[in-house]
Amino acid sequence: MLNWQVTATTIYCDAVDNDVTIMVYKDRSTRCVGYKKYIESITKKTAKELKKRAKKLGRELRCEGPECSRVIAYQGKVFAEEAIAKE
Repeated sequence: MLNWQVTATTIYCDAVDNDVTIMVYKDRSTRCVGYKKYIESITKKTAKELKKRAKKLGRELRCEGPECSRVIAYQGKVFAEEAIAKE
């Protein structure tokens, strides 16, 4: 993975009770499509669906934003794998 620009994975995010895609770029920046969907560009329909899932689960659902532990963990994994590949 030495010559790459971006890598991505889809995970289940319990913060929003849905699958989200996390992207990590070579410059160490990250992006989570869940953040865009549930924070930046949330629609009334999406908010209603999130509220419905929260009620069903009996707990609050809320995206944790760019500093989400899932994003940070995936970023760490990607760069740890790259460091091993360079050896």
